[in-house]
Amino acid sequence: MITEFVAHYARLVATYPEKVDVKMEVEGDEASITLYAHQDDIGKLIGKQGKMIGAIKTVISGCKAKDKLSYKINVEPVE
Repeated sequence: MITEFVAHYARLVATYPEKVDVKMEVEGDEASITLYAHQDDIGKLIGKQGKMIGAIKTVISGCKAKDKLSYKINVEPVE
């Protein structure tokens, strides 16, 4: 559910939506979400002063109450 939300949101913002991919790895009570995007879209997804990625983090942190996982999100370029 979280990965689908992040991927959908990122595709709406991205210039190259076909290059957006999201992977999630869970270790214990921590989940690491990696958002892969085209190099030109990384700045858009992070936003000025990190406000865009901060907004995404705020939304997904609301899921912590439901599934007891702590989420961390990273944005990386597609290779």
